[in-house]
Amino acid sequence: MSRARAAKKLAQAAAFGGGGLGLIGATLYGVLTAEAEYAKRVIGPMRYYPTPGNGLYGRYPGHPITFAMLGDSSAAGYGTDSPDETPGVLLASGLAELAERPVRLVDVSKTGAKSTDLAAQVDAALQAGPHVAVILIGANDVKAKMPPSTSVRLLSAAVRRLRAANCEVVVGTCPDLGVIRTIQPPLRWVARSWSHRLAAAQTIAVVEAGGRSVSLGSLLGEVFRTNPSMWGRDNFHPSATGYAAASAALLPSMAAAMGIGTESFVHPEQFRGEAILPIAEAAVLAARRAGTEVAATEVAGRERGPRGRWAALRHRRRHPKAEVDRVDDHTESKDSVPVGQ
Repeated sequence: MSRARAAKKLAQAAAFGGGGLGLIGATLYGVLTAEAEYAKRVIGPMRYYPTPGNGLYGRYPGHPITFAMLGDSSAAGYGTDSPDETPGVLLASGLAELAERPVRLVDVSKTGAKSTDLAAQVDAALQAGPHVAVILIGANDVKAKMPPSTSVRLLSAAVRRLRAANCEVVVGTCPDLGVIRTIQPPLRWVARSWSHRLAAAQTIAVVEAGGRSVSLGSLLGEVFRTNPSMWGRDNFHPSATGYAAASAALLPSMAAAMGIGTESFVHPEQFRGEAILPIAEAAVLAARRAGTEVAATEVAGRERGPRGRWAALRHRRRHPKAEVDRVDDHTESKDSVPVGQ
């Protein structure tokens, strides 16, 4: 079975509530779960939880853009020393600079969150009336032995609810779990293959739900493998440098989703490896290259072709890291600091 067909079947199984572990192999999933448990024992208990950087960023005129950050420790910025180093603050500051408008960050992500926690996070985010949201979720689903089809279905439901509230959605898909130092060959290669397949299935589900995806796989792959500074103190989560790299990949797609900047209206450029493809093919290609965005598009006025929904595959240009410019001094109380694993 081709990778495109496998990813499409996993996404379809998620949509209809079936599929279970058989689609990727129960044995393969079991191996990853065991490795996650082993990594947990090696790393030991996690004692540090980031403080959300909720507040207003960018000293610009105009009505603020409300931005919601949802997800797990990768969204919360586990291991950072300051809220200014978390993905939410980095993205809020960058979006404010590009839009030349203030951005209000509402960070509802929590360390240890699983896809089953997304519904509650969406509830909290919608109270703020967000214009754009970013979701990073999935790593803890492996530890919880959650079937991939369930993870994808819950992610799709979260995206649909946000889109129904006129909120643009950007999802960073599953990173390459094969770069985790505690996972050794040949299990590392298994983890990499599994990660790519799940990322492709997430992409299909997200685009079908009205959002856009950005692949993080190889971004958190070769660079992390060759640059120790990308790792945090536990050798399991990214460092502040690593979170900045992931944020730089997500920011251009956030801006494009909001129609900010001339790049938002540029059609796919073939010389840059961009194209309009059936969604399953675009999803597989995106999983192989970091920072690749996949979003729904039309061909001759039609959303779908013989092989499914049309999707635009783009390699958005990276924006430099923005300086954090916090307008207010509001932070969460200690009681609201995420706890969990």
